Amino acid sequence: MGWLPQNFLRPRGWLMIAAGALALLLAAILGRRDLLTVSVFLLVLPPLAGAGVRLFHPGFTVRRSFAPALVETGSTAAVTLDVHGTTPGGGQAVLHEDLPANIVRAPTFPYPAPVTPRSLRSRYTYTIRPTRRGQYVIGPLRARFSDPFDVAFQLRTLDDGDVLTVAPAAVVLPAASLTGGRGTDGSRATRQRANPSDDDVMTRDYRYGDPLRRVHWPATARTGRLMVRQEESVTTPEAVLLLDRRLGAFGAVPRTGLGGQVRHGVAGQLRSNANFEWAVVAAVSVATHVLERGFLLRVLDEHGRPAFLSSTSAPEPGLENYAGPGGVVAVAQSLAALELTAPAQGEHGYDENLVDRLLQSRRRGPIVAITGRLGPDDAAVLAEAADAAEGAFALVVCDDPAAAGPELAVLRRAGWQAVAVGADTALADAWMELDGASLVGEGLA
Repeated sequence: MGWLPQNFLRPRGWLMIAAGALALLLAAILGRRDLLTVSVFLLVLPPLAGAGVRLFHPGFTVRRSFAPALVETGSTAAVTLDVHGTTPGGGQAVLHEDLPANIVRAPTFPYPAPVTPRSLRSRYTYTIRPTRRGQYVIGPLRARFSDPFDVAFQLRTLDDGDVLTVAPAAVVLPAASLTGGRGTDGSRATRQRANPSDDDVMTRDYRYGDPLRRVHWPATARTGRLMVRQEESVTTPEAVLLLDRRLGAFGAVPRTGLGGQVRHGVAGQLRSNANFEWAVVAAVSVATHVLERGFLLRVLDEHGRPAFLSSTSAPEPGLENYAGPGGVVAVAQSLAALELTAPAQGEHGYDENLVDRLLQSRRRGPIVAITGRLGPDDAAVLAEAADAAEGAFALVVCDDPAAAGPELAVLRRAGWQAVAVGADTALADAWMELDGASLVGEGLA
C-alpha cells in the first residue's frame, strides 16, 4: 500500500474511508439504514482522529545527557533521554532520535516506556561510539503520535538536539629525554634563592632524608627545633607546544571533510585531512604526556598566538597556558573541533612574532613543534627559536617524509631534533625516534 498518502492517515485509516464509501454506496442501493450508520462511522472516524491528534497535542519536555560529557574517539558514551508528557486520548507515540550517519543507526523508542507509569517521566538510554573527533548534533528527538484507534498520526519535533563534543584520544607515549635536570615530578631545582635578598636564608623544619650539611644551626638554636636551609627553590617546569594549522601545509582537504562541526547551529564537516588528524593526535598525546608530569604547558600556533582561537569547542579560546588534570581535559576539548585555517592577508607561514613570544620564556623548558610541510623560510624562522628552549623537537607531518630532508637539515644545524613523518607513521615510533636523537638530560619518566 505504498501508493497511499502517508502524511495524515495510516493505511488502516484509508481502508476505513474506502470501506465507509462502499457501505454508503450499498446503503443507497439497498436502502439499508444500518449500512448508512456504519458508513457514517467509517467515514467520520479517520478525519476526526486526525484532527484530534493535531488539535490536542500535548507539551513535551526532553532532557538529553551524555556520560561522559566529553567523549574520546573510539570510546563508548551513553546517551540518556528523559521525556515527559502525555499523548492525546491515551494514544501511543513512537520516538525517533536523529543521529549523524557515521555514529550509529538512529534508535526508536515507544512512548510511554513499557515499564514506566504514564504519570512519570520516561527514560531511555542508548550507546554511541564515535570514531572521529568533532562536534556532533545528537537529535532532534522526533515523535510520531497516533490516536487510540491507530488510524491517524502526526510527526512532531520535540527538541532541537544537543551538541556532543568528541575529543581525539591520546596515545600513551613512552618516557623520553626531552629535558634535562628534572626531578621525577617534573620539577627543577635551581640555586637561585627564593627570597629576593641574598643576605637572608630561608629555613624550614627538618624533614627525614634532608642532608645534615643543610642544617641551619642558628635557626635551630633560636627555635629549639632542627631547621634546614631552604637554599634551593623548586620552580614549576614549563614546556611549549607549537601546533601548525596552515591549510596549505598539510596537503589537500577532501571535499567531504573529516569529523563533525557545528557552525551557527548547522552541522557540517571539519576542514581537515589525514595529515592534520595525525598532528592533532600527536598534539593531544604530547600535551597529556607533559601535563601529567607537572609541567606548565603553553600551546601556540605558527604565529605565536593561542592555538585554539578558532576552535569552536575550546572552553576558553584565548587561553594558552594549561596545567594539571584540568589542563589535559581543556586541551583535548579544544582540539575536538580545531580545523585547518587559511592564512589571513599578509600572513605567510611562520614569522618573527613566534620567535619573540618564545624568547619571553627563554630556557625555561623544551619546545615541541608539530608542523606541516615546511618551506625554506619556515625552517629558517624555526631555526631561530631553538635558542629559546632547553630542547627543541619537531615532528614534521607531510605526504613524502623523504622530501623534507633540506628543511630538516636547517633545523638540525640550529639545534633542533627533527623527524619527518607521514600519516601512516606510528606516533610512538616517531616519539622514540625524537628521543633517540636527543642527547640531553634525564627523561620525562
